[in-house]
Amino acid sequence: MKYTKKDAKAHSRATMKGIWAAALTPFTPDLAIDEDGVRRNFDHWIEDLKIDGFFVAGKQGEFFSMSVEERKRSFELAVEACAGRAQTIMSCSDQNMDVVIDLAKHAQKVGADYIVVHAPILHFFKRQDETLLNYYRAIAEKVDIGIALWSHPDSGYLMSPELCNQLADIENVVAIKYSVPRPMYSELTRLAGDRILVSTASEEEWLDNILELDWQLYLCSSPPYLIQSKHDTRMREYTDLAFAGKADEARRVRDSLDPVRAALKDTRPAEKPHSHQKYWQELLGQVGGAVRPPMLELTEEEKRATRVAFENCGLKVGRN
Repeated sequence: MKYTKKDAKAHSRATMKGIWAAALTPFTPDLAIDEDGVRRNFDHWIEDLKIDGFFVAGKQGEFFSMSVEERKRSFELAVEACAGRAQTIMSCSDQNMDVVIDLAKHAQKVGADYIVVHAPILHFFKRQDETLLNYYRAIAEKVDIGIALWSHPDSGYLMSPELCNQLADIENVVAIKYSVPRPMYSELTRLAGDRILVSTASEEEWLDNILELDWQLYLCSSPPYLIQSKHDTRMREYTDLAFAGKADEARRVRDSLDPVRAALKDTRPAEKPHSHQKYWQELLGQVGGAVRPPMLELTEEEKRATRVAFENCGLKVGRN
């Protein structure tokens, strides 16, 4: 690791910045991890799109379809592919705490920068906050690596800003991906922004959060490599303009991406986010590949509609 446990918060504050993306996992037709495809995507994302960090083997990466060994291999591939050019945060989320800790230790061993652990599904809702405090404290005691929390509706509940403020006191808790309404993450920024980096997955809210909440980190989803190409890096552009204090220019560039956002959103069939995004990747010249069951593939008609929208959304593309 590049830092000690006691220095985790300071290290993250100094280095965990900019645009981070949640990586999709390309699978071959026989549903193996496409390791060459992983490497090609990372090279493009880092060199052409200038993405700063990557959330690996998370919900976008179909971790729920992978074995523990495949998830560990995904960590290794990401560290090797980034090779000091970008940072990594490895998703160690699981319902079984032993698996979480095993993955966390592996991430630490292979050179990941951070890990992320989402709030678990709880089957009993009595004294929920005490359970979650105990959960994250138990994990943090077992590893030195910096930990990001993640609260989202899929858990069946949302962690309150007040609870997250308590969790921010844990020595190696450094950040949170807080997939909640804006008033909640604004409140958490007020309460705990001096101890953890608060972020959310909404790209549409990213600019306002830089300008109004003084955020330094987009953590994260797939837009950084879906609404950009080698020839059109407007998310990178508006982010850098905002960090430079050029708010009006940043807003103009951000708003110019609205047709791209609409094309991506309006053609995404219900229950097919992964296959839709992977097909969009292929249209961009990236490696998309198959999805694993029970995820659904696009129909030919859905591909056609997506292709037409892609070709007319105004995103400048070429050979990546």
